[in-house]
Amino acid sequence: MAEKKMSSCRRNQLKSLLLHIGAGMLEEEVRMAEEEKMKYMEESCPTLSVPGSMQELQELCRKIHKEIDFVDEERYDMEIKVKKSNKEIDDLKLMIQNLKGKFHKPALKKVRMSADAMLAALLGSKHKVSMDLRANLKQVKKEVKEEEKQTSDWRKNIEDKAGMGGRKKMFETEA
Repeated sequence: MAEKKMSSCRRNQLKSLLLHIGAGMLEEEVRMAEEEKMKYMEESCPTLSVPGSMQELQELCRKIHKEIDFVDEERYDMEIKVKKSNKEIDDLKLMIQNLKGKFHKPALKKVRMSADAMLAALLGSKHKVSMDLRANLKQVKKEVKEEEKQTSDWRKNIEDKAGMGGRKKMFETEA
């Protein structure tokens, strides 16, 4: 059974109906929150009647100061409890991560990377920079010396080349 597709005007009509219902629910929530706030304020803060005499006014101030001190102590205690529970939550999260073993630092491996690959990684694929240093060098052809061309046996002329440019032979013949 193939389901029929909903027409766009029907879809828009349903969407607007849902939005209208959602807006009404939001307004109701805001109104309920305001009523709760007013109810709490009436319970916690009774209407203030300003006394006429100085003695009654001082007594009212003392009473208000006592209530302020009491509220400050409660607030401080609540802050400490919240901080303690937040620390416990953080510790428990850390313990869970340690138990999972998810965040162990792996041993680093030595990576061999060419200079071109490093530049591509650092600069991204936008820049095409080549670090092939050998490409920019001049090519020099090796000149072959004439002495190397003549491959003669070094043993043949050893006496000619021995000592003081062949003078050794002269001294030997005279002696």
